[in-house]
Amino acid sequence: MQLNKLLQQAQQDIQNGHIERAINQLNVFIESDSSKFEVWKLLGYAYHQAQLEPEAAKALQQALKLKPNDYDSAMAYAQSRYLAGFDAQDAFLQVIKIAPTDLNALRGYASALVADQQVDKADAILSAVLRDCPDWLDGHKLLTTQRYTSGKTQTVTHSYQQACRAQPQNLHLWLAWYQATAQIKDWSRALQIIQQAEKYFANNIELKVARTFIASESGDDKLAENLFIQTANINHVVRDMAYLRFCLKKGDISKAEKVALTYVNTESAAVFWPYLTLIWRLQDNTKAQWLDNPALIKSYDIDLTAKQMAELGATLRHLHTASAPFAEQSVRGGTQTNQNLFLRHEPIIRQLKHSIERQICRYNQELPLLDADHPLNTANREQIKNGMIQFSGSWSVRLQAQGFNVSHTHPLGWISSALYIDLPKKTEMGTPPAGWLKFGTPPPELNIELDPVNTIEPKIGRLVLFPSYSWHSTVPFNEGERLVVAFDVARTNKRIN
Repeated sequence: MQLNKLLQQAQQDIQNGHIERAINQLNVFIESDSSKFEVWKLLGYAYHQAQLEPEAAKALQQALKLKPNDYDSAMAYAQSRYLAGFDAQDAFLQVIKIAPTDLNALRGYASALVADQQVDKADAILSAVLRDCPDWLDGHKLLTTQRYTSGKTQTVTHSYQQACRAQPQNLHLWLAWYQATAQIKDWSRALQIIQQAEKYFANNIELKVARTFIASESGDDKLAENLFIQTANINHVVRDMAYLRFCLKKGDISKAEKVALTYVNTESAAVFWPYLTLIWRLQDNTKAQWLDNPALIKSYDIDLTAKQMAELGATLRHLHTASAPFAEQSVRGGTQTNQNLFLRHEPIIRQLKHSIERQICRYNQELPLLDADHPLNTANREQIKNGMIQFSGSWSVRLQAQGFNVSHTHPLGWISSALYIDLPKKTEMGTPPAGWLKFGTPPPELNIELDPVNTIEPKIGRLVLFPSYSWHSTVPFNEGERLVVAFDVARTNKRIN
């Protein structure tokens, strides 16, 4: 096949989701002619789209041998090495050499440093760049996350403060600072930030919504009620979510339902379906069973040997380098790994991924008949049936004594999971249901009394699959360590055949 025709056909296949076909065509060409930079570069991109980062890194490395100063290839190579869990520092430094002022390369280099446990060096680099580029929002976010997970809580949002002093007319900076502060539920500080921002942006809609959200979530009910009246004409998903939660706290279930139903056919549906599961249960509505059907929660045994599970556990423990969990996550009394675990290069993790994919296909086949309006029908189940699975996220959670997960859902997923890699001894766990997985219990701040719709005892090698909209939490355990792998299967999948 001629080069131009090959490239055009492969690009079209990738665009249409036929990624595996594109990969096969490009590899066939390379077997006869491995000297074409464009083919290696496109092959790397195709592997990336197929969530095969080690293969992507190898292909892009070959592309760079042919054209060392190509920025796009150098950046993609560095990112693939980072996502695959290889050392990526030198790769990002090469990108910086090509484009010295590129902030994305600097962010990647800082992330690679953190992955190599050089947190202080990453902090110093990001802080220095942010002094010169105070409007670099991605840099602020990365620095804030790194400081929080390394236990530097006193300085976690200082870069935002300095940036807003330097650029007080930058609304995006004020909002990002507020959001980072609200994420750790420092409501008094979040309100102070909004009050300062209002001096420069009077009557701004985003700031009004932020004020309303703070009042509602911090428990200032009287102020929240007044602010909800004042913002009634503002069409804003954050305002409406805050109002829905406020109505649930006050026991006004019908108003909460009205808000949620407004969003079930929108792009924000995934964050509202979980509340409908609570609302319909409180109403004794038969639709509650439609959403919280016990048949949608299934357990399977992973086909890894005890030796393989031990190897997996050791590999995962090596990845738990943070001192604290992410602020936005559900973990309490433990840590969670960063990045997408299933993109990594370690053979045992790749083997685990393949084993899990088989169980996902089985789960899909065993689902009961679902009507067209059910949220589980948003994914292309025919693709999943054929093993075409994309993960929107995957990670490991390591809990210590008294650790647990607060009740939460996964808006980026179709189905979600818990796979038990290691557990405390029974004498350490405590009286059942200590350490168990619970479904259907509302977040405690909603002040709703509902019993679990299901509870599952953890066992090593047990994989639990469930709808991503399901509220789930874990019960604290007495002693020992609980090591889990979790993931979200994406609601829509790229075809990879």
